[in-house]
Order: sequence, then structure tokens, then C-alpha cells
Amino acid sequence: MITLMQQTPSMLSRSFVNGLVKSQYVPDNPVDALKLDLTRPIVYVLKTKSMTDLVALQRACKERGLPDPLTPIKVNGVIIPSYVCLDNPAPLFGQVKDKNVFFSEFQQLLRLHKDDKVLDIQLMPVSLFWGRAPGKEGQVPLLSLANSISPSRLRKTIIVGLNRKDNLVRFNKPVSLRFMADQHGSDEKLAQKLIRVAKIHFSRQKLAASGPKLPNRYQLFEQLLRNPEVKKAIQIEIEEHNISAQKAKKRANGYIDEIVSDFSYKFVKNTSNFLGWIWNKIYSGIKVNNAEQVRKLAADGHEIVFMPCHRSHMDYLLISYVIYNEGLIPPHIAAGINLNFFPAGPMFRRGGAFFLRRTFKGNKLYATIFREYLSLLFSKGYSVEFFTEGGRSRTGRLLPPKTGMLNMTLQAMLREQSRPITLVPVYLGYDHVMEVSTYVKELSGANKKKESVFQIFGIAKKLKNYGQAFVNFGEPINLNQYLNKHVENWRDDINMPVEEQPAWLNQTTRELANQVMVNINSAAAVNALTICALILHAAPHKALSREILVKQIDSYLKLLRNNPYSEFSTLPENSAEEILDQAIALKKFTVREDSLGQMLSMSYEQAVLLTFYRNNILHLFALPSLIAAIVTEKAQTSIEEINAKVYQLYPLIQAELFLKYSADELSTCISDTLTEMQEQGIINNCDNVITPVNERLMSLKLLAASIQETLQRYAIVLTVLEHDQVIERTKLEDRSQMIAERLSSLNGVSAPEFFDKKVFAIFINKLQELHYLSDAGTVKADKISPLANVVRGLTTLEVKQTISDVMLSQQSSEV
Repeated sequence: MITLMQQTPSMLSRSFVNGLVKSQYVPDNPVDALKLDLTRPIVYVLKTKSMTDLVALQRACKERGLPDPLTPIKVNGVIIPSYVCLDNPAPLFGQVKDKNVFFSEFQQLLRLHKDDKVLDIQLMPVSLFWGRAPGKEGQVPLLSLANSISPSRLRKTIIVGLNRKDNLVRFNKPVSLRFMADQHGSDEKLAQKLIRVAKIHFSRQKLAASGPKLPNRYQLFEQLLRNPEVKKAIQIEIEEHNISAQKAKKRANGYIDEIVSDFSYKFVKNTSNFLGWIWNKIYSGIKVNNAEQVRKLAADGHEIVFMPCHRSHMDYLLISYVIYNEGLIPPHIAAGINLNFFPAGPMFRRGGAFFLRRTFKGNKLYATIFREYLSLLFSKGYSVEFFTEGGRSRTGRLLPPKTGMLNMTLQAMLREQSRPITLVPVYLGYDHVMEVSTYVKELSGANKKKESVFQIFGIAKKLKNYGQAFVNFGEPINLNQYLNKHVENWRDDINMPVEEQPAWLNQTTRELANQVMVNINSAAAVNALTICALILHAAPHKALSREILVKQIDSYLKLLRNNPYSEFSTLPENSAEEILDQAIALKKFTVREDSLGQMLSMSYEQAVLLTFYRNNILHLFALPSLIAAIVTEKAQTSIEEINAKVYQLYPLIQAELFLKYSADELSTCISDTLTEMQEQGIINNCDNVITPVNERLMSLKLLAASIQETLQRYAIVLTVLEHDQVIERTKLEDRSQMIAERLSSLNGVSAPEFFDKKVFAIFINKLQELHYLSDAGTVKADKISPLANVVRGLTTLEVKQTISDVMLSQQSSEV
């Protein structure tokens, strides 16, 4: 029988923890997040025996609905503790004598499983951190957490006293002892292995929670100046600009000072408290999904590169806040030099920001210093974050990715192979983005406003409930695994001279960047505002009755629940009625009552603003919308024809909206979508011929309308190409933009990006890639005409006539 370690906590311990200690729990809801089975016994595993830790754990378990760690478990007549520890506290002087003092307890747990083949105890590791400051390189602070793996009772008392408001309780996925015993037996070796693995686990958890030690900023300057590549670049600067070594070194120092971060844990901790207050004022909640996979990557020793989409200046603050409150140390963030102004710049810098210019072109010294600094961050083990779009999206849809930072990340990986580098795409969504009205003005031709302290921190005067914010971590991309799959013999280029680049690097970077964007979109969060904006934008006159809108919300959610776009995307759990009420509460629509009930509508101005939110999730419905458009084109359509048209158009839409389905998956996706439409009673399928159900025709047309603006843009470009068999790229974009602008005015298109040249450029690039159009601008008529006919067949007669009329008008003006 195990000797009980359970002790009754003193009244002083309980009073101290319950009255003075402020704890944070990760995950916040461990039962759901870790999928715990509370019908099976749980034994908690702690790093060091500590009554303060046990009382803090007891409080956490009580608040989160977990079994009490101080209540023993009875197993087949044997009383066992509900917790085990790996170490005793270190003595005040000297070292721990017996490092396996609790070995017998692990052995006894395994022996119980040998005697009872049904028993399945869950071993749940729990890490308790009292402060998470990583410490400084070259310093050994007396009370540093980093220097206190198993602190003495005196040191523990001081640490707890100083950090009572900075306690983190980190629950981890439990290990099944039944599985371990069945797979590996229940002898002494397994007990030793469990202890060894647990110690490694706790060590990695500490590193993930606090991060590596921080460099002294002055020493970092010296380290960069001593870097061989930086020294070479300084010498080139001297020779090319005919300046003194002192002046070149001073210039290099200036660049380093401009670039490097000045990370401060104390600042991050204090800012987190302030931001928590801000978020509670601005938003009713922050929904975080898929964070457990990120914690696992950090605990497994991965170098994490966070790659979020960019919606707002709030992104910088939101991501760092979320990562910190998910039990990880915030990353070093690549921020645009436009944000390096007083007082925001120094504050961002202390929060982990390092700054980069929009272009490195023509400045080899700056480029070298930046590249070597980034490589240094990776080599020291700091997580990094950069926005792969480069700047904020003004339209709500993802921008084409910038590849410079990712290219440098790959180069750093080729030079430093000590830890695996994993990219983590991050989807950010908001019920309210404060800059949207500014974005609309910029898309309409207004000059971009220069960032200022009033713009960044102007939220203070706008503090009110803006709904929710959403942070979804997407499917990670392990760079080693990605290169193994896509680049043959890439390891041959490890440690290649810095001035040289592998032949495969640029193309692989572009493909990898595109995959990151696909993974961001695959982690999209559907919420009340985005789904209502999507539906109302599709409605004639941008207005619907409450009854129809509720039915359409329900239909769309069934479409995504029964055919999930991705395991990383999220949907609201509420009913359609509740979702609509949430959207109405945001006061972004016009709501009025008449004798028949409630009507919801958008004015033109409201519709323009809400385009941003619609575009956040447009990609999720792009394929169903395209299928619906094909089905509504005629009275009946064969599945063969639907497949043919989708296969023809999908690559073009995929490039624009970063859709995830491959050509091999497309047929199954089409079939599943048609099956779901049939289940909902929207269409009939008779001998593989699809016909709309008249009673649900409005629902089908609303779905079909979501892809119409995209198809109209395609129709414009293809009509121009049919008319001008040879045309310069610039002229094609200009002409298409002018037609789109006129079409927007005449047909009431409220999307500002409808006539955005960047969107046309994506389509034209894909036409060239698919050989509809040569690089020289020569049209391949035998391919363009069939495509144009398919696209025009899916647009309305009014749209086709408008395009034709504007084309004639342009020709007349040119003559």
C-alpha cells in the first residue's frame, strides 16, 4: 500500500491562496478542452512537492469542476493519494540527495493496473508557475523562476510572496496508465521512464511559459556588430559609399537600434492586465480556438512562427494578449516602421515588436542586419510573428502574401537546424473593426492617413461593447516536413553561403506563402455579423424579412455543419434566431416593424461598410454559391454539366479566395454539397439531373448571389479579351477597372473592392498561369471564348447588357 503523502493544508496556506493569490488557468475549461473523462480516476502529477502549489491546485480544480487533489482515491480497497510529485523541495544548502524519492508511488500505481485489468487511472501533469519572467542572459537573479526548478522552502516562500498575483496553473492532457501498462508492461523500467518523461515535460513547459532568457540590449548590439556577415556588409558600405569605418559602424548601430526589440516581461504582464480591461470594455468576449495544438508545439520544442491575417491595428495587441493568456510567452513581432513613432513605438518594442522598412532594396547593410537579427531570434529560441499580407486588408478578404519575411525564415532554417520550425497560421475576426470606415474611404480614392498615437490608441473614446473577437489557430506547417514533401534533396543546401540562394528557394517560398493563406482561411470563424452580412448582401434591395433571414441562416449553418469546410473553422453554437438577435444588437443594420413583422435591411452606406465582414467568410460559401448559380441558370442541369463548369471556374476562384480543395477533392465536394441541398429540400435529383424546388427557389437564389460579383468581374475581363485579341497588361487592368466602376454605379454594387485593380490582377495572373493568355498579352481565343460563355451564362442579362454598353461607350470615346 502506498504511504499517504496527503497532508491537511494549514489555515494560513488556505487563507493566503484563497485571499491573496490571483491565478490564471490554462486551458480555461480543461474538462472540455482536454476532453477529460471524469468517470475515470485522475491522479495529478506535480513537479515539486509544495503545500502552496497543492492548495492553489485544489482551488483551481474546484473552480473548474475537477476532482479534489487532496481527497484520496480508493482502488480495490487500497487508498492512494490523488497526486504524486517528482521531487522534494531542495534543501536550503546543498543538493537533493534522493532524486527518485517518489519512485515507489509510480511503481505502485502500475502494480495496481497489473492486478486489475479494468482499472484505468489518468495521470494528469499540472504545472504551476509563480511568475513567468524568463530572466536575462548572463544574470542569475536570486529569485529568478528560471533558476528555481525545485526551489527550497524558503526560496519558494519568497517567490510565491512576490508573484502571488502572477500564478499560472497549466493543466495538461492526461496519460492513460491502462494504455501504458498494456503497451509497456508494469515493471520498474516503466516507472522510471514515466518519471524521466514527466521531468522532461515539466522542463519544456517552463520554457514554453517563460521563453528563453532575454539578451541584454547592449550586448545584442555588440553581438550583431561582431557577426561575420554584418562585418562584411559594413566593409562593403565603406567601399561603396566612400565613408570612414567609424561612420559605417555608426550607421550600422543606427539600423540595429531602429530594428531590434526591447522585450520586457514586466511590461507584457502589466499590459495584459490593462488589455484585459480594454477587451472587456470593447468586446463581450474573445473566442480562442485550437490553442492546445500551439501549446503542444511549444512544449515539444518547436520554434513557432505565428502568421496571422491582418485586419486592424488591434491585431498586434490581441494576438500577444491571447498567446500570453494561453500560457505561452508572446512572440517577437515584425511591425512596419510606420508604427515606430513616439510614444507607441517604444511601447510596442517593449511588448516584443521589432521594426522593418517596407523595402530593403538598395540598402545591403540594412538588409544584412535585419536578416542576421531574425536568424539570431530563431537560434536563441524565441517565437516570432509576422503578418504575411504585409499590411492590413482594406476589403476583409485576404491579400496576396508578401514573401520577404518567409524567405528569410527559410534561409534561417537552412543555417540553424537545432530546433524544428513550424508555421502557425492565425485567423482573426471581429464583430467590429474600428478602421472599416477609413478603409472604405481609402478604397474610394482617399489618401491613407499616417499612423499616429491618436489613431492607434483612439479606442479610449470609443469604449463600448462591439460584440466579440475571434482568434482561431490554423493547421500548422512543419517546415522540415513541407520541404521533405515538396523539395527533393533540400538538405544538400544546408549551410550554403549566405550570399548564395538555393535554386528552389523563391518558388518554394511563393507556394508555401500561398499554403499559409489557404490555412488561414481554413480556420475562419463564422459569427452572427458575418453570416447576416453575407445573406443581406445577396438579397434584392439588400432587405429581407426576419422569417426568411432566419431560415437562410439555418440553411447556411446546416451546409457547413454537415459538410465542414475544415476541422479548424468554427461556427456559432446558437440557434438561427439567437444569431440574428446577436447581429441586430450590434446595430449595423436597419430594423423596422410593419404589419407583417420585422424587416432587416442595409442602406447603401451600411452595405458598403458591411462588405468587409461579408468578405471574411465569403470563401466558405464560394463553392456552394457557384453550384447554386449553375443550378439556377436553367430549369434543369445534369450533374455532369455542373461538374464541368465547376472544374472550369474553380481554379480561378481558388486563386482569388485561397480555397483549400484540390482538384482531386473537388468531385466529392460537389457531390456532398448537392446531397446537402437535396436533404434541405432546395433541389431535386432525378437520375443525376438537378432541378430547383420552386418553394425554395428564393433560398437557392440567395445562395447563388454571393458569387455574382466575382463572376461579373470575370465577365468584364473576358469580354475585353474577346474584343481585343492582343492587349497590354496595364491597358487590360485599366479598361476592366473602368467598366467595373460604371457597372458598380449602374447596378448598385456596394463592394468597394469590386473595381479594385489588385483583385483584377489576381484573376489576370491566373489566366496567364492557365494559358488562357500569354505573358505578352496575346489572347488564346479557342480557350477564352468557351470560358467567357460559361461565365456570361451565370450572370444576369442586365449585367451582360451593361458590360456591352460600357464597352461600346469606351470604343466611341477612343475613336
